Amino acid sequence: MNRINKVLEEKKDILSIYFTAGYPNIDDTEKIITQLTRSNVDMIEIGLPFSDPLADGPTIQESSTTALNNGMNSIKLFDQLKDIRKKTDVPLIIMGYFNPILQFGVEDFCKNCQTVGIDGLIIPDLPVEVYEKEYKSVFDKYNLLNMFLITPQTSNERIRFIDRVSKGFIYMVSSFSITGAVNSFDENQKNYFKRINSMDLKSKLLIGFGISNNKTFLDASKNSRGAIIGSAFIKFLKNNNKDNIAEFINSVRGESSSKH
Repeated sequence: MNRINKVLEEKKDILSIYFTAGYPNIDDTEKIITQLTRSNVDMIEIGLPFSDPLADGPTIQESSTTALNNGMNSIKLFDQLKDIRKKTDVPLIIMGYFNPILQFGVEDFCKNCQTVGIDGLIIPDLPVEVYEKEYKSVFDKYNLLNMFLITPQTSNERIRFIDRVSKGFIYMVSSFSITGAVNSFDENQKNYFKRINSMDLKSKLLIGFGISNNKTFLDASKNSRGAIIGSAFIKFLKNNNKDNIAEFINSVRGESSSKH
């Protein structure tokens, strides 16, 4: 069974952490994954930086620019990850835009993912129809799950189509805006969560965009299988020592020490 599905079946209050590969420094990727593993996160999303990140807020955009300037690219990332499975059993997901994957060659990219032990991809600008028609067979060949995003504006009909095509989780974007941290969810967002949950989808849901602290993590977990944190963690990396990652994770979980 794919590691992502194993976690989705076995755990609740899932915490998935996103960071940009090659940020703050080019060689930090493996160190951050190792520290996150020691901090008992449930999934790790590795951001492949791109020069035109449409869905990303200023924090992640800035980290992408820094990573690209540091020399991060697909070839470098796969090289950095070649021994990563000796250091972690946590599900690893590459999140990035489709252009660099297309330039690399979709099958070659998927093959490299399987070789280093990547479990899935999140590609915000790859439409589900195109994926199903042109690429799903390639992803299946290399045992890669592809996770799709839905927003409050996504129609029920489209959500059901995404649910049918999906084999992993559905990434439930908490609001129709770029990424960034908020302190709490408003009534519109809570109504949106209720609407999606009432659809009784087969896919598990993880909520992302705006999760930054224990309150938003708990709120998200009440309405889904768990939460994805990106911008708040990138800010933490910018301002803190990488050796203190466990402090950030514990504060999100509301724990004084790691006992998850």
